[in-house]
Amino acid sequence: MSGSPHPSLPSQPSISPSFAERITAALITHRGILALVAVVIALVSVERSRHLQFSRSIDTMFDRSDPALAPYARMTRTFGSNEVVLAAYDDPDLFTADGIARLRGLATDLESLAGVASVTSLASTPLGDRIIDLDGGLTAGWARRLVSLLEGYVVGADHRTACVACVLEPHATSVATPRAQAVSRAGTIDQMRARMDRVPMGTVAGEPAMLRDGFAMLERDGNLLGTGSGLLAGAVLLACFRSLRWLIVPLAVVLLALWSTRGVLAVAGLKLTMVSTMLSAMITVVGIATVTHVIVEFRRQRSLGLDPQAALQGAIAILFWPVLGAIATDVIGFGSLVASNVGPVHDFGIMTSIGAAMVLVAAGLVLPFLALAGRFDADPQMAWGEGTLELGLDRMVKRIVRHPKPILVLSTVLAVIAIAGMRWLTVETDFTRNFRDSSPTVASYEMVESRLGGAGVWDVLVPAREPIDAAQLDALDLLAERLRAEVAVTDANGRETAALTKVMSVADVLSAAPLLPRRLQALTVNTMLRQSGDEQPAFVRALVGRDPQDKDTWFRVMLRARERQPAAAKQSIIGQVRRIVTEEYPAAAGRPGAEVTGFFVLLSQLVDRMLSDQWLTFLLATAGIFVLLAVAFRSPLLAAIALVPNGLPIFVVLGLLGWMGERINMGTAMIAAVSMGLSVDSSIHYITAFRRRLVAGSHVAALEMAHQTAGRAMIFSTLALAIGFLALTTSGFMPTVSFGWLSCLTLLGGLAGNLIVLPVLLVLLAPLIRATSPAA
Repeated sequence: MSGSPHPSLPSQPSISPSFAERITAALITHRGILALVAVVIALVSVERSRHLQFSRSIDTMFDRSDPALAPYARMTRTFGSNEVVLAAYDDPDLFTADGIARLRGLATDLESLAGVASVTSLASTPLGDRIIDLDGGLTAGWARRLVSLLEGYVVGADHRTACVACVLEPHATSVATPRAQAVSRAGTIDQMRARMDRVPMGTVAGEPAMLRDGFAMLERDGNLLGTGSGLLAGAVLLACFRSLRWLIVPLAVVLLALWSTRGVLAVAGLKLTMVSTMLSAMITVVGIATVTHVIVEFRRQRSLGLDPQAALQGAIAILFWPVLGAIATDVIGFGSLVASNVGPVHDFGIMTSIGAAMVLVAAGLVLPFLALAGRFDADPQMAWGEGTLELGLDRMVKRIVRHPKPILVLSTVLAVIAIAGMRWLTVETDFTRNFRDSSPTVASYEMVESRLGGAGVWDVLVPAREPIDAAQLDALDLLAERLRAEVAVTDANGRETAALTKVMSVADVLSAAPLLPRRLQALTVNTMLRQSGDEQPAFVRALVGRDPQDKDTWFRVMLRARERQPAAAKQSIIGQVRRIVTEEYPAAAGRPGAEVTGFFVLLSQLVDRMLSDQWLTFLLATAGIFVLLAVAFRSPLLAAIALVPNGLPIFVVLGLLGWMGERINMGTAMIAAVSMGLSVDSSIHYITAFRRRLVAGSHVAALEMAHQTAGRAMIFSTLALAIGFLALTTSGFMPTVSFGWLSCLTLLGGLAGNLIVLPVLLVLLAPLIRATSPAA
């Protein structure tokens, strides 16, 4: 390792080095006091972070101005909670007196649980015990019609799968009522599962249960995977530098940054969300990358004969502006996520921006003290095989200098071929695929999907006028018939099949009653609507209601569809339903149109919105980083050069996903902006070294210097981080797994870009770069 010291950002005027030296001297001189400050911050942050909460509501995943939330909020106001959990089990003797008695007992047990607002089952219908022996000869037509109506909802078509549909109390009510205060939403679902474990093939499914499982995994992963990532990355650093001291330093910086970030979030009142698992990983990336550059430069300074304090002071002063610039690009990359309309992504942008800034604070507070405390193990050592690495970097430079154009052409061709795969990218809207196939969540959904026709619950809100008349019920019946007959999907054999496994409205329920004319049906509904809420039959409260805010009356058409189907099929189904609904109930002057909403709709839109937001946030991150680098380097050309090797790997990785037929989930949809912010850090260090050395010598010497200093540091840090990210692949939540291995690929791609593509561009444009370089 030889050559001039690693330079500061060339954009700074002549006073900048002295400013950096003054700051560095202060950090070294007052390192003891700063370490005490770090301890105090850590203790306070740990205490405050205990109050950090986890947001578990689906509506927090969307921006409050998102039009998808308005119908969902209206339905919740009008009909109460839309969070339905399906408790299903197998009973071959269901249609017997004992079978109905068992079902009634189970329904009563489930309804008694805190957090359950109401339940519906075959035993709670007007038929009661008269359902028994249906298959053995019960001939009442109205009884058969009612059972047929409930098939796919609370009973399977096999007449042995029973289901209790449990409506959970809304989150707001759960806080307000003493009964619901006794247990959390997760506790309610856990108690339901404990009860269902005592019946044959008992299971619990539904979007609230699935979200509960996802949030539980994320909460567990947040600590476990963050620790795992740090330990794996630390093991790599220990192997690279063979020094316990220089293992402790980066881990201490990461831990202080992580805990202080959590403390700030708690004080600010922010909540962790579905994508917050990656927060620890992001802070680990920034912290280890920052300290690794300091370790490499400190080791080089020590090789020049300087004592530890002088070497550390020189290393920090040299890296002051590059590190500051790298942290700034991280904040810009992460901060671009704030533009997303998806709540968790927006909040993740705020959290990671704070985390990146706290890495800078943590490094200033603990690094000088830990690096110089005592004499034990003061110097980082050469890694095993580092001599071979040094020779390899030299040979790489020689090849780049000899053949820059062929290398650039080959890199471009490979990138274009890979990027072409982006045309086949598809969005994963099956939320069950966020879990491993072996998980209990998937097993529960498979039973409900196969025996009850589908776990995707959603609704159509239809405007009504009081008093309800026969014409309105006829129109509602026509809508339901069209939905059953016209909404279709194509199966694997190319045949069209009904896409909706259940369509039910108040008109369907009334039509099941024996010999009740439509006028009397309307009269019945009006009579029941005049009753108080507790006196109204459950089916009326569930299917006809008044919005307390707008005072409008609405019909509710309950839909059921299969949850486990491709994104294109879901989007087609939702589109067909919206088309029919709009045709039957268009918006008119003074009257709202019908609306389609529910968990099935919201969750199918979530990842799609994240994907569209990804390109907006990526453009914002790219533009912000370009402006920062153009100002810092005083060269738009160098800013553009820095973006190329870091942007390409992102598109290449996404293109490879398309070629492999992988679908984009929540973890994938954030990778672009985040990776751009992280990868460009290495380019800042590399270009700074190259440009400063270029003034005093040839571009070949400049490349050798950059490769042996910044290049060596980025190899160590990328290796540590890529292996650290592998910890995320052990999660049971598949978006976290996707984010982990995609981060590994983009980091490795960024390393290749900065060691191959970036030097090629610098060689080809060296004359232009030399003209804009500062004086040595």
